[in-house]
Amino acid sequence: MWNTILFAVIPYLAVAIAVLGGIWRYRTDRFSYSSQSSQFLESRALFWGSVSWHYGILMILGAHVVALVLWNQWASLVSNPTRLYTLEVIGLALSLVAFLGLALLIARRLIVRRVAAVTTPMDLVLLIALATQVALGIWIALGYRWGSEWYVHTAVPWLHSLVKLNPKPEYMVSLPAIVKLHAVGGFLLIALF
Repeated sequence: MWNTILFAVIPYLAVAIAVLGGIWRYRTDRFSYSSQSSQFLESRALFWGSVSWHYGILMILGAHVVALVLWNQWASLVSNPTRLYTLEVIGLALSLVAFLGLALLIARRLIVRRVAAVTTPMDLVLLIALATQVALGIWIALGYRWGSEWYVHTAVPWLHSLVKLNPKPEYMVSLPAIVKLHAVGGFLLIALF
């Protein structure tokens, strides 16, 4: 039952919340999609945190999406141990860069008084959720090696089943709890946005 809730109900519920909430926010308050700008309040930490965070996370998310969309090509790519090791090292390095950038952005929001004054509770909730998700990804990369390879055979078929409106949670059942938490956390982030 829990697997059905986690891997068949929560993903659809998260997407529904994101779509309906997005429409509602657009109609009621179009400017609520972003935290208040703090660029003029303190920009040095913003630059280093923002650049590290955005470059790191966009490349990590890009790899997740490429493996999802081009799964056969990705499986072929990571079938060679040298390419697999290279992708794993690059992915871990990028996730560490993203995490450090996000940590800098969170610290800036908490420490710089003028920035803290324009920080809403929802800003902090989202930043903590993002940091948790990236930390889980790093934990998986360090503790459950070769994720670039097994992702294609577990999470990708599960995500494809969701898109086809025929959820197959059995693909996720045998994965470690931390991987399951990372997968569900991704959909919770979708709902938060």
